[in-house]
This record gives sequence, C-alpha cells and structure tokens, in this order.
Amino acid sequence: MEIIKFDNVKKYFKDGDEKIEALKDTSFSINKGELVAVIGPSGSGKSTMLTMMGGLQKPSEGSISFKDENISKKSEKDLANLRFDKIGFILQSSNLVSYLTIMDQFKLVDKFGKNKFDEKRAENLLKKLDVYKRKDKYPTDLSGGERQRVAIARALYPSPDLILADEPTASLDTKRAIDVVKILKNLSREEDVSIVMVTHDIRLVDYCDRVFKIVDGNLKEEI
Repeated sequence: MEIIKFDNVKKYFKDGDEKIEALKDTSFSINKGELVAVIGPSGSGKSTMLTMMGGLQKPSEGSISFKDENISKKSEKDLANLRFDKIGFILQSSNLVSYLTIMDQFKLVDKFGKNKFDEKRAENLLKKLDVYKRKDKYPTDLSGGERQRVAIARALYPSPDLILADEPTASLDTKRAIDVVKILKNLSREEDVSIVMVTHDIRLVDYCDRVFKIVDGNLKEEI
C-alpha cells in the first residue's frame, strides 16, 4: 500500500527576478512499512522534500498524495490535523519538553489531541526502545541516545502511518547512531509504519530498505 506519493512535484522560490528550483520534477512513492533514507549534500533539497511530505510546504507544481488522497490542496487546518494524527516527526535535537518527565511527554500529546492517555501503549513503546526504566526521569537526566529513543517512542505513540526523521542520528556517535537506525528498521516492521530518514551519514543506508539521493534538486533512487 502506498503511503505517500509525489507526482511530478516541483518546488521553486522567487529571489527577485530569479527562480530558484529547490526540487525539480520529482515522482516517487513510499509503501507502508518501509524504512527509506534520503541522502545528499547540504542545500540539495532534502529538507524541502521532507517538509512537503509533512504538509509544511506545498508544491509549486504537481501533486502529493497521502494514502491516495491529494493533500496538495488541503487547508492549513486540515494539514495540521493530518500531521497530528497520521504523521510523526523525529528531529536531530529530540525536541523533548525539558520540564516534563518522560511519561509526561506522552500525556502532553494526548492533552493537545484531547484524547485519553494510553499508559499501556506508552509503557510498551518505552520497553521496546529499552528506556522504560527511565520513565520518571527528565530529558536532562538521559544520555543523547536515550533522549533520541524517547523521541522515537513519542513519535510512534499516536500510531502514525508515516514518520519523518530529519538527521535523527546527527548528534550521536557511530555506535549509538547505528543502534537508532536498527531500532527504526525493527519498528517499521513491528508498527507497520513508513519511515523516511534524511541523513548525511552514508554508514546508515545499509540498514534501510530503499535509498534516494538528491543533488541540486534532482532526486534519484539508488539501486
């Protein structure tokens, strides 16, 4: 099943009379349960593509479909609801709330979503990611690798169909970075969630199902 599909998508910006092409004519799809890496140099268009996947930017041309529904024309309110319910984000800095305990990070998600706290799911995710024993600690009490694993658990908590990870291992050493990617690989299967990971670290691509490379706005799948 296709989770997200780009159909002849282009993204450009105007700088005076100049048109800057951040993403050139691009078509591809990502299926359910896949771990996909997007590699390329800084300024190549990786982050632009990722933000369009998350509905944070709209294409200049072409269409983007999420589970066979064209999201290119959706309102900002509908896109915000889509992001909250169906798309998870993992950032380089883990983006945890410093004054909340690890378990309270999940409660905050439900508070914004006006949902009942699912303690069992939160605990199961923390156990899967081997940070359950830290559930009553604060982010500052955790190592960098532990914080990133908690961020992954929090992104998975609402049971999204798609997770977008922007340089999720950039602040980790090699061993911890590989550990995190192995975790993402396992979770893509166990949770049946599609994960797209933007990374500069080519050591991680061996653990991914598919790899795309983007250079100067041109995207190609590595075979």
